[in-house]
Amino acid sequence: MAIAEVNGQRLYYEVHGDGEPLLCVAGLTCDTLVWIPQVQAFAAAHRTVIFDNRDAGQSSMADADYEIADMARDAVALADELELDSFHLLGVSMGGAIAQEIALHVPDRVRTLTLAVTFADSGAWARRLGEVWAARVRQVSHEQHIDELMLLNHSQAFFESPEMVEFVRTAMLNNPHPQPPEAFARQLAACGRHHTLDRLGSLTMPTHVIGGEYDILVPIWKSRGIAEAIPGAQFTMLPAAPHGLTIERAEDFNAAVLEFIREAAATPAA
Repeated sequence: MAIAEVNGQRLYYEVHGDGEPLLCVAGLTCDTLVWIPQVQAFAAAHRTVIFDNRDAGQSSMADADYEIADMARDAVALADELELDSFHLLGVSMGGAIAQEIALHVPDRVRTLTLAVTFADSGAWARRLGEVWAARVRQVSHEQHIDELMLLNHSQAFFESPEMVEFVRTAMLNNPHPQPPEAFARQLAACGRHHTLDRLGSLTMPTHVIGGEYDILVPIWKSRGIAEAIPGAQFTMLPAAPHGLTIERAEDFNAAVLEFIREAAATPAA
């Protein structure tokens, strides 16, 4: 088990493969297990770093509120610990919000930026959603919480396969490091205060924004708005893909991520 003591946090991390570094930032409530559908493909081409954000998995639990920018500083400190002078950066959902702050904080270290099913502006609606959802997660059982997460993350077509539903549900319920409700609420509240939209225009690294056509948790117009805010950003919509496209559409997602990085690396800087 690898633990880095960074930025006042204890971050659990794993490193897979060799090559140019690829730092992967996970979303709300997720730990390193969420990257299982990606690790083999990513590690075949890159030194792939996955880790648990604060308040998730085997990393330290917080004792007070924090911001997305604080989680970004955690990730940068982990990159420092691993001596990653520069890296390709991938963030999914809340991880995409964190990745935005990383890219804004240390732009010269980010070789390419890939943002998937994420958001750049929360606003009053998202803050209220966070309050309601945080209160609810404290009232329902862990099993009910998992069921709600699956409904929000997966498509109608996915639920037509009872075997897949049972496989994913069982894996989530058997996670040996379940996230406490209080930790979920803190991460959710940080998401509700996230705002980078008016700063994204300063980013100049090659950027790829990926959205899911059928995403009901973070609607695709939010991803499209990020692509429009970043000069020269490439936008990809995965047809009929839900929010949980890293699982449900893993092969398509992995190919989109890796192809963009390959093409960007082969294109001379302007």
